Amino acid sequence: MSGSQKQTAASKPAQNKLWGGRFTGGLDPLMEAYNESLSLDKAFYAEDIDGSIAWARANQNARILTKEEFKEIERGLGVVRKEWETNSFEIKPGVDEDIHTANERRLGEIIGSAIAGKLHTGRSRNDQIATDLRLWVRRKLLEIKDHLDSLLKVIVSRAENEIDLLIPGYTHLQRAQPVRWSHWLLNYGSCFARDFRALQHVIEELNYCPLGCGALSGNVFGIDRRAIAQELGFKDLCLNSMDAVSDRDFLLKTMGWGSDFMMHVSRIAQDLCIYSSQEFGFVKLADAYSTGSSLMPQKKNPDALELLRGKSGTMHGLHSGFRVALNSLPSCYNKDMQEGTSAILTTIHLLSTSTQILTGVLSTLTTCPAAMARALEPSMLATELADYLVRKGVPFRETHHISGRVVALAEKEGKGMDELSVAQLQGVDQRFGDDARGCFDYEAAVERRTAEGGTARGRVMEQVEALKVLLETGKMGD
Repeated sequence: MSGSQKQTAASKPAQNKLWGGRFTGGLDPLMEAYNESLSLDKAFYAEDIDGSIAWARANQNARILTKEEFKEIERGLGVVRKEWETNSFEIKPGVDEDIHTANERRLGEIIGSAIAGKLHTGRSRNDQIATDLRLWVRRKLLEIKDHLDSLLKVIVSRAENEIDLLIPGYTHLQRAQPVRWSHWLLNYGSCFARDFRALQHVIEELNYCPLGCGALSGNVFGIDRRAIAQELGFKDLCLNSMDAVSDRDFLLKTMGWGSDFMMHVSRIAQDLCIYSSQEFGFVKLADAYSTGSSLMPQKKNPDALELLRGKSGTMHGLHSGFRVALNSLPSCYNKDMQEGTSAILTTIHLLSTSTQILTGVLSTLTTCPAAMARALEPSMLATELADYLVRKGVPFRETHHISGRVVALAEKEGKGMDELSVAQLQGVDQRFGDDARGCFDYEAAVERRTAEGGTARGRVMEQVEALKVLLETGKMGD
């Protein structure tokens, strides 16, 4: 007999285990460690206690518990909560399999097992963990919503205060057309505004109560699930008991939201990595979000941005991994779902810290107006020449070709388009007048983009105001 087999045969499940009565043999120690989840789900201690108090109250109202028994359970759970809060809760390895077992075991030590043993009446760990997860994720997403609110406020503030700055707008990482720096900021403000609204929906969709559904088939003691839901702040009940204990869509939606959000974070981080490089120099990152090189003293690396970019991949992996874990599971609860605990803990930490780091980066970076201005170059105004001729009635397809010939002439002459004389422009096309040189004005080019959503000052300020309305009301302005 191997050592592991001897240990297994010699030990029966501890009496504290919520499932031990039917078993005559103990767990392999490796299985004990493989199965435990307390190292992770202890994060839900407060939610587990809140759910247990609501459950005990419901059982008192159903006359399963007396008023005195409920008060003892409530008092005892208050002691347990305090121990967790003060980091004095003593975990017992091999006994405390998960947060539910640990809290109930400790409750029994405080108030006695005769009363504590009644707490779990009609309840399963299946509906218990489903409730804990929803409560915890809801609380954490509301915190992340606050962080996202702060991020959007920084973007709005900078966009409003730095509206005079112009930068090249890029497509394919090639200079395209001049835009306001504020317009670039609000590009990502729009992304994060969508994330803000989507997060509100994720929070709303998870706010349904599964407690009272038991292992899968419901409760036999006539407890009032709606009273439980109201006490715990849920807006309604999960409809079907089998679905309630096995639904992890709210975790997937949280991770899916996180994946979309981190994609946007990664993109702004990439832009800022480029803009803060010596080759561009549009912005300088604060020392608080940069590091140096162990070899090259001159280096100032945008580590915060690179980490944000890298952690987006981690977020995508968490979402995909848990989706695969749930795929093809049979109905009701299966232990595979425990993988969601690790995934959601990592997800929430990643999203919370990333949002705060990006807010810190954006609130402390320094813009470099001279470098931004130097990056503007006349060929970016080629479309202005084409539009100039359009206003004279020339079809755009023709003006596009004509403007391209002006670009080619400037390259041949080795000068900027704005250095070509009117005579040279007319040598390309006689319809260029003396006022054609007015096309080579970056501010004027930006101000001509007056359609809604454009980069003209007035339109940029409209975008600023729309985001302010979102932050004040939770909805974008009409």
